[in-house]
Amino acid sequence: MLTTLLTIMIVLLLLNFPMMIPLIAAPLVVLMIYFPFLDPMLMMQQLKTGIESYVLLAVPLFIFAADIMTTGKTSNRLLDFIGSFVGHIRGGYAITTSAACTLFGAISGSTQATVVAIGTPMRQRLLKAGYKDSSAIALIINSSDIALLVPPSIGMIMYALVSGTSVGELFLAGVIPGVLVFLTFATYSYIYARVKDIPLADKATWDERWKFTRKALLPLGFPVIVIGGLYSGLFGPTEAAGVSVFYAFILEVLIYRSIKLKDLPHVALSTGLVTSAVFVLVAGGQAFTWLISFAKIPQQITQAVLGTDPSAIYVLLMVSLFFFIGCMFVDPIVVILVLTPIFMPAANAAGIDPVHLGIIVTFQAALGSATPPFGVDIFTASAVYQKSYLDVIRGTPPFIIMLLIIGALLIFIPDISLAYRWFLPS
Repeated sequence: MLTTLLTIMIVLLLLNFPMMIPLIAAPLVVLMIYFPFLDPMLMMQQLKTGIESYVLLAVPLFIFAADIMTTGKTSNRLLDFIGSFVGHIRGGYAITTSAACTLFGAISGSTQATVVAIGTPMRQRLLKAGYKDSSAIALIINSSDIALLVPPSIGMIMYALVSGTSVGELFLAGVIPGVLVFLTFATYSYIYARVKDIPLADKATWDERWKFTRKALLPLGFPVIVIGGLYSGLFGPTEAAGVSVFYAFILEVLIYRSIKLKDLPHVALSTGLVTSAVFVLVAGGQAFTWLISFAKIPQQITQAVLGTDPSAIYVLLMVSLFFFIGCMFVDPIVVILVLTPIFMPAANAAGIDPVHLGIIVTFQAALGSATPPFGVDIFTASAVYQKSYLDVIRGTPPFIIMLLIIGALLIFIPDISLAYRWFLPS
C-alpha cells in the first residue's frame, strides 16, 4: 500500500503535475484499490474538513497584510532605519540585510515575500558595497528563511493546524531561535567583511538616524502588535492577522499614501491566488493525513525508521533529517502537512513537547527552503534577480553549515525553544 501511494505521487510529480494533484489523487487511488468497502465521498468530506479550521483565517489575512506592505514602502523604511545604525561597521550592509529580513519576516511570515521585498533593494546596495553577487544572493535567501521562525510564520500555522498545538505558543517560541539565526549571520557577516576587506560605508549622523527612525517607527509596530498582543492575551493569532491588515491599510493607504484605493483590488487578487493554492494544499493534506492514519502507515514508517521505544533525541534527529530532505525537494507547506502526522505519534510517545517539535519542524522547513537542489527560495531568487540556478546556489554552503549547527543546538537544548515560558505569567 505504501509503495503504491509513493509510486503514484512520484510518477505524477515526474509528469510535472503541481503538488496538489498527487497529494489528492494518490490517496484517492489507494482508497479505491485497498479499501473498496469505503465510500470515496469520505475523501471529499476530508477535503472540506481540512479548510474548516478557524485558525486558517490567519493565513490569507497575514498574506494580505504582507502584500500591502510589499507593494508599499515599508521595506525601504526598514532598510534605511537599520542601515543608519549599523551600515558603517564592518559587514554593515550584510548585517542590515539579515536584520531587515528578520523584521520583515515578523510582518509577512513568508520567506518568498521577504526575498522579494528586502532582497530586491538590498542586493543592489550589497553589490555597490563590494560584495560578490553570489554572496549577496546567498545571504538574502538564507536570511529570508528567518521569516519561518518568527511570528507570524505561515509554517507554524500549518504545523499547528495538523498537530493541534497552540499557534500563539509557537509564535512566541520562534522568537529566540529566529534572533539566534540573525546573530549568527551577523557575526559571520562581520568576519567575512574583515577577511574580504569590504569597504566601510559612511557613518550616518544622529540627525539622519533620527529621521530614519521616525520613518520606521510605524512599520516597527507590526511585530509589537503581533507579539505584544499574543503575550498579553489581548487577542489570538487570527485576531492579530486581522489587526495586521487594518494596520497595513492605515499605514500604506492613509498615512504614506504609497498605495491608492484603486490598487487594493489588484493586491487582493494576488493574495487570493496565493491563498487558494495554500488552501488546496491544506485540503489535500487533510485527506492524505486521514488516509495514512486509517491505513496505519505512520506506525509502519516510524517502526521501520525509529524502531521500538526510541529516545527523544533520536526522534528529533530523524524528524530533522526527513523534514530537511523533504523541503529540499517540495514546498515546506506540503512537507509539514504530510510528515507531521507521521512523526507526531512517535514524538508524543517519546515525551517531546509539541511546541519544541514545532520549532524543529519549522526550522528544518526554513533550512530546506534555501537548500539545493529544489529549495523554493532558490527559484524565487533566480526569477526575481534573473540569475542562473548555479549563480544563486554558489554562495549558500557557509549558511547551510551555520544553520545545521543551530539546528543541532535546538535539538539538544530544548530550552532555546521553550525559554518563552519563563516570561509567561504563572
